[in-house]
Parts: sequence; C-alpha cells; structure tokens
Amino acid sequence: MYQTNAYNTYAQNNVGVESPQKLIEMLYEGILRFNTQAKRAIKDDDIEKRTYWINRSNAIFTELINSLDVKQGDISIYLHGLYTYQLTLLTKANFENKESYLDEVNQVVRGLLDAWRDETNVAQ
Repeated sequence: MYQTNAYNTYAQNNVGVESPQKLIEMLYEGILRFNTQAKRAIKDDDIEKRTYWINRSNAIFTELINSLDVKQGDISIYLHGLYTYQLTLLTKANFENKESYLDEVNQVVRGLLDAWRDETNVAQ
C-alpha cells in the first residue's frame, strides 16, 4: 500500500530499515515518542519545545498521508481521514496548550501500531 513510498523516502535519506513494514512501525513509534516530549514541554510551559515536538509528529502524519496508495480502496480513504484528524488534534494541542489532545492522538496511534504489528505478524 503506502509503505513502499515511505520506505523509498527513508532510504533516500540513508536510513537503514529492514523492511517497509518495519518503517511504518517506526513512524508510529516516532509519533508516540514525539508526543511524549510535547507533553513534557506543555508541563514545563516551554512553547518552543512544544511546537518543535508537535511539528515532528505533524511531519510523520503528513508523510503517511502523502504515501497512501488510493488504489488500495477504502482503507486508504479511511486512513487519510484518520491521519488528517490527528493533524487537527495536534494543531489544537499546540494552540491550546492541552495534553488531552496529545493523549487522544496517542490512543489512536497505539491502536494503529498494535493493529499494524498484528497484521505484520500474520503476514509473516
């Protein structure tokens, strides 16, 4: 589906990834790490760091959106909407300085990560 495009982007940046499936897992994990840092910045009232970490999460979602293969049908359409909504929540977290939006994004990403790992394990 979209893992090939994301994999190619990562490979162009000289980042070694064992498979496109692993790359998606790493991207989801990255969002969780960046949101954890953003939450810490909110607690510390550090606007610059909060914005930096939220922008990192935004960049991953943007890459995931851009890598979707619409030929795959309904799942691509669903993920596009889901990822776009996560971008909206991240923007709200940044502008309103609220951890609750980050918590909501994290809950969705954890669900996606678990589903991705389950699907990857079944495929192997």
